[in-house]
Amino acid sequence: MQGVGTSAVYHPRKPHQSQLWQLLNDHYRDFELNYDEHSVRQYGYPRRVVSDVVTDYLKCGDLREGFARVRCPDCRHEYLLAFSCRGRWFCPSCHAKKGIQFGEHLRGEILYPVPHRQYVFSIPKILRLNFKYNRKLLTRLCHCANRSLKTYFRTALNQPQGEIGAVMAIQTFGDYGRWHPHLHIIVADGLFLQNGSFYVMPKIDLRPLQELFRAAVLQMLLKEERINEELIEKIMRWRYTSGFSVHKGEQLASDDGDGQEALAQYIIRNPFSVEKIHYQQKSGQVIYKSKMSHGKNKKNFELFSAEEFIAAITQHIPEKNFQLVRYYC
Repeated sequence: MQGVGTSAVYHPRKPHQSQLWQLLNDHYRDFELNYDEHSVRQYGYPRRVVSDVVTDYLKCGDLREGFARVRCPDCRHEYLLAFSCRGRWFCPSCHAKKGIQFGEHLRGEILYPVPHRQYVFSIPKILRLNFKYNRKLLTRLCHCANRSLKTYFRTALNQPQGEIGAVMAIQTFGDYGRWHPHLHIIVADGLFLQNGSFYVMPKIDLRPLQELFRAAVLQMLLKEERINEELIEKIMRWRYTSGFSVHKGEQLASDDGDGQEALAQYIIRNPFSVEKIHYQQKSGQVIYKSKMSHGKNKKNFELFSAEEFIAAITQHIPEKNFQLVRYYC
């Protein structure tokens, strides 16, 4: 338990001091009771998984809800370790642990020692609600991005049999908890060939990739009967790539393990930051701070009622067994 010349001390977490815990403890019951009246139109029908995750979160780190006794076999020192909820994409403490483990996993076992790069794929606002009310479409969105990247890479390198390597994370959130489904992808920056060689991507225009992605998503939604030909024609008349965008990050060197690990943690970050939450218990309001917005009405915060804020952050909780991280190779 203790190193030579050190005095390690275990500091237990104090979950009840968290403003997120206080907010949910004070208002989650009313949020559920009033959901049909205040939230169902904007956020859809209530989901059982939300209640399960929040209930478990309110017990996380509480010794009264169960604990393990940890004892050092050498010095006989012992302490109580409260059980955690292991909540993914919600509990700040548990998800932070998952982020660290994910970064180490990608760095040590997944990413091949070649250059890598982050790509971010986004869709226009007019299409986003389709993915809220039918979340299986998020899986199909990943397939669209994967096919687009493969075609783009193969064409650029003139290697029709080459394969990409990608780790894809689905993020459903934007600033202030808004519903904004998009993809963050760590991609080996080139193609793998069957003979073991690797061809690095040249510097070329991203517009063909954006057009490939746009075509793939529109055809997918048309096939799923979520949109019609009339809407597609309307979207295609918009300027540029009709609200679809692809962003390409800086290349990470093949030996940049720290950069790879940091990027891996970033792409699976929690939908909200507990440090940005300022809960006003007396008024029942939440101030959520963020980066400065653009446009005429610049601001770096949003004011919510307690129940509005709970609705905003809980809409990003995934269904049980739904994977927000996908691997393609």
